[in-house]
Amino acid sequence: MLASTHARTTGAKDEALGDALVITCEHGGNRIPPAYRVLFRCEQDLLASHRGFDAGALVMARSLARAFSAPLAYGTVSRLLVDLNRSIGHRHLHFDTVRKAPLAVREHILERYYQPYRKEVERLIMQTLKRQGRVIHISSHSFTPELRGRRREADIGLLYDPSRAGEVALCERWKAALETSAPELIVRRNYPYSGKADGVAAWFRARLPSDTYVGVELEINQKHVDAANPQWLALRRAVIESLHNALSGEGRGTARQGA
Repeated sequence: MLASTHARTTGAKDEALGDALVITCEHGGNRIPPAYRVLFRCEQDLLASHRGFDAGALVMARSLARAFSAPLAYGTVSRLLVDLNRSIGHRHLHFDTVRKAPLAVREHILERYYQPYRKEVERLIMQTLKRQGRVIHISSHSFTPELRGRRREADIGLLYDPSRAGEVALCERWKAALETSAPELIVRRNYPYSGKADGVAAWFRARLPSDTYVGVELEINQKHVDAANPQWLALRRAVIESLHNALSGEGRGTARQGA
């Protein structure tokens, strides 16, 4: 396990990896380590907002990992310090105050938080690929219900690359299974973002063939994320059940009950 200052990884024994699933969560928290808090002393509201982290994404990721006995890697430093789902050089890799910090500060952040997380995710992907011959990578995210005054018209988004047949097929089955198990939910593909945008999944797509790597970003509308609301638990169970059914549709998948 990596130290908590980088990322955390959990996983089951080798024989439980028959689903070839790997779960990740790049925006699991809004933690700012003490050494960098001066850069965010006036940004507490921003850190608590959707720009600071993906509310509910880590809960969803843990639920998936537990249900499918899949390895899980997640980061808890705020995406404003360093966005683990962006490539080095991307304009949104750091928040403004970090971008204006000395180069040595930014390099240390990458060395301390970004690189260890990316290496751990790569290790899990390649380890599972070696054992199973194919890996399904689910990256757990969430999105704000309203952005720039516009309401997002979906409860769940499934992001994928339309040019990769395995991702297209899985998301078609997953969407259909969700619509069967939870018809009250609006499920959209490549919404509210494009599945081809810069991110961890895109990084692996550029390096692994489509018949061995299937990457899907799961997006949950944050309006559902409320620990006191039973609908939040029901939604997680629906996601798990529907993914199990989608995987079973190609002769794969065994999920345990619970969320």
